[in-house]
Amino acid sequence: MELGVTFPLQRFLKIRPPARGTQPDRRLCWDLHVIDLRGQKSLLAVHCYSRYAFVRYDVSPLQWANLPGLFREGLWESLTAAGFGPDQVKEYLRQAGDVELKRTHGRREVAFLNLAWEDVLSLDLCLDTSSQVQPLLDHAVNTRPSRCAGLEGLGTGLARMAVVLKK
Repeated sequence: MELGVTFPLQRFLKIRPPARGTQPDRRLCWDLHVIDLRGQKSLLAVHCYSRYAFVRYDVSPLQWANLPGLFREGLWESLTAAGFGPDQVKEYLRQAGDVELKRTHGRREVAFLNLAWEDVLSLDLCLDTSSQVQPLLDHAVNTRPSRCAGLEGLGTGLARMAVVLKK
């Protein structure tokens, strides 16, 4: 699984720019970004194929040091809170394989990040500041209808992710 790391996240983590991704199947790719939510550094992860997004609020320095672990834990908690079964999530993670940090995956995918960030800001009332896990905010963002370049019609990140997890 490729995790594209935005330039702001690279600077925040003080890491060198990773290599470009080589994974042609965007269903196995995510892009990650550091965002400020109510003054707290938080992780925004967006699936490169479906535009499914999740937020980890108020991430500690120790968690940032293990970005792949932070991502996997956030993905697991977000997908299971969204109603996907543990077996579906395990199978997706198995198919996706080991995590590799890469550069972001392209213009389309960065546009998904920007749209998700706008959605998170506009749905700020759904933020639960007592928890890193944000099921209400994730649900609100992922049930907003949107166009997705390369996919037909108006859909939601949640519905598109359901298709990915069924394969």
